Amino acid sequence: MGTIDESNETICCEYISTILHACIHITRKLTGKNISIYPQFDGKNAGRVNYVINASEKLICVTGGKQHQIDIEFAQNVTQCNSAYKTNQKKRKAEEKHDYIFGIVTTTTAWYFLLYTPDGISCTSRNPLNIRFVESALEEGSEEEKDLHKNVKRVMEVIVGLLKDRV
Repeated sequence: MGTIDESNETICCEYISTILHACIHITRKLTGKNISIYPQFDGKNAGRVNYVINASEKLICVTGGKQHQIDIEFAQNVTQCNSAYKTNQKKRKAEEKHDYIFGIVTTTTAWYFLLYTPDGISCTSRNPLNIRFVESALEEGSEEEKDLHKNVKRVMEVIVGLLKDRV
């Protein structure tokens, strides 16, 4: 079986999608707001992201990729966040505008969170949240299973927190 890093992109996207859908469901229950997810979203002149999470405006751009392409994924995510930010600004009234947008870059095992503003970008690149997928995590009660639960929960808490902040 190996680790998730050794798996193909389709399997990685399934893990990412499951986590994102669960976070959206939780946020809907907590806020009562309608939140949607659009996979394989192709932004105008900004390239493709794997997912865009949207309420009345784009909230989070998610880009996933291979570990060896992480710099490219970061650049793509920042470009998409910039485009989404500009689109949001055009759609909203001045008093309703958010002055930021969130981005997520993930390799499936490492999760990086970005805060994009016109003045700059903040990122967790030095301290990504890590989810370690190993076969031994399937053994009930194992330390690997406990670590997997704890780390997935932490990633989901951050994503739900970001969504609640924006809706």
